[in-house]
Amino acid sequence: MSRDAILAKVKASLGERNRADEATRREAVLTRLKAHPQGVVPASQDGGHGIVAQFIKKATEAAASVETVRRNEVAQAVTKFLRDHNLPQSLRSGDDPRLKNIVWPAGSPQILSGPSDGSDLSGLSHAFGGVSETGTLILLSGPDNPTTVNFLPENHIVLVEASDLEANYEAIWARLRTRTGGAMPRTVNMVTGPSRSADIEQTLILGAHGPVRLHIIVVQG
Repeated sequence: MSRDAILAKVKASLGERNRADEATRREAVLTRLKAHPQGVVPASQDGGHGIVAQFIKKATEAAASVETVRRNEVAQAVTKFLRDHNLPQSLRSGDDPRLKNIVWPAGSPQILSGPSDGSDLSGLSHAFGGVSETGTLILLSGPDNPTTVNFLPENHIVLVEASDLEANYEAIWARLRTRTGGAMPRTVNMVTGPSRSADIEQTLILGAHGPVRLHIIVVQG
């Protein structure tokens, strides 16, 4: 049975045969979607320490490692993370111009461009933003930051601008709507710490469904 036939049966069963009434309801829905009424915004939970400090605290509690660097220190921070964990100096990343503009000195990691096929040990992404109340990264899908890089490599390094951290999810969604003009990306991934599972005997295992390590680099300035 076709989609239109199924919808026609549903409408008939509900007695929605009045086209004028249907047009009114449709207009009401479109108006509400366009207006984006804001829900209740929770009070700040940062204890007066600020959004960045709260984000770092919550992300660390979720088993992510976090460091704050200046923009000209990003390459050094990424290289150090790989060396500290005895990882190959090789990274998979997308076409995000902010990643492409990183100045890599001699001896820096090899940058492999494009989606991951599952053979990469380490991936590098740039987040759209972060939510300080939970230490969550917001990553948008697309060729600039492929979703495969978020989940297939065992080690995920994510850059996020300090200015892109928000106190709550409501602020992140509002900024996303403004940036995209309402045309949302195909996927919005919300990542809090490395992958984990306690399904087997309630034993926590990191890396169960994705990266075993999540390293967040908060870029200031």
